[in-house]
Amino acid sequence: LKYGTPKCILTDNGTHFTAAMMTELFKKIGITHLYSTPYHPMTNGQIERFNATMDAKIATLSNDKRTDWDEQLPFVTFNYNTSIHTTTGQIPFELIYGRSPILPIDQQQPLVTLSQDPEHKAKLNQYVSTLTEQAKTKILKQQGHYKERYDRHRTNPNHKIGDLVLIKILTMRNKFDSRYEGPFRIIQKISTKTFIVQHVKISTLIRQV
Repeated sequence: LKYGTPKCILTDNGTHFTAAMMTELFKKIGITHLYSTPYHPMTNGQIERFNATMDAKIATLSNDKRTDWDEQLPFVTFNYNTSIHTTTGQIPFELIYGRSPILPIDQQQPLVTLSQDPEHKAKLNQYVSTLTEQAKTKILKQQGHYKERYDRHRTNPNHKIGDLVLIKILTMRNKFDSRYEGPFRIIQKISTKTFIVQHVKISTLIRQV
């Protein structure tokens, strides 16, 4: 609630979102709670992409056992919010506050005293409005590029018996663990999209995917 109460929230089906306490909280505050389709991350693609970026940054800064990941959050979020985003072409911090963030390197510069400007509020509102419109335009343009690239590279699987594949882990797991398991070898083809696979090292591990 740092930036106010949202009207609507879209989440996955994680137990921390489906818990009775959260349902009651959303009801009391008046928030509409929507759920994404299970095992279909594209439903909430923006958040999934954000999470992937955050996970990679946290994993880079955390210790080997990933036990201090929560201590890295302030540094990771600051880095994310003060970087130019490809989709919007803007810095999130600047879009929200209407000014450039003060970075550690800026502290090495001499202080600058600004005189009072009676038109500051109007100029600030106009500046933020301009940034927002530029971001909207860039988002629409990037969405078109993303769709074109997705359609161009999207192909139906053409696997055959004997091929080696990795299986994506769909069950709950640690965010920083591997997203895939295997390798598995295809030993039977049931349909164009359904196969029987056997683990290369554990012969008793056979699955239908």
